[in-house]
Amino acid sequence: MNTEQHLKRIQDKLQQLLKQHMAVQKENSRLKEELRAAQQKISGQQKNVDELKQQVSILKISAGDMSETDKKEFEKKINGYLKEIDRCIALLGE
Repeated sequence: MNTEQHLKRIQDKLQQLLKQHMAVQKENSRLKEELRAAQQKISGQQKNVDELKQQVSILKISAGDMSETDKKEFEKKINGYLKEIDRCIALLGE
């Protein structure tokens, strides 16, 4: 095999590798976009789950149908909200 043929073969392989690299980059970008969309969807669904849990808690409270565990969990959440409110008030006072 002469030098010209060898260089041509290397150049062809390099072109093939560049095309494959571009295809992989394009696929990577597409997958990143899909991942971002899936993460946003999961985040939205988690918010819905949290809202539904709050609604269930409110319904249990209003119906007076809370177990001792539910009452403790509810008190824990209320205390957490109160701490967050106190923190916000303190920040506003600065």
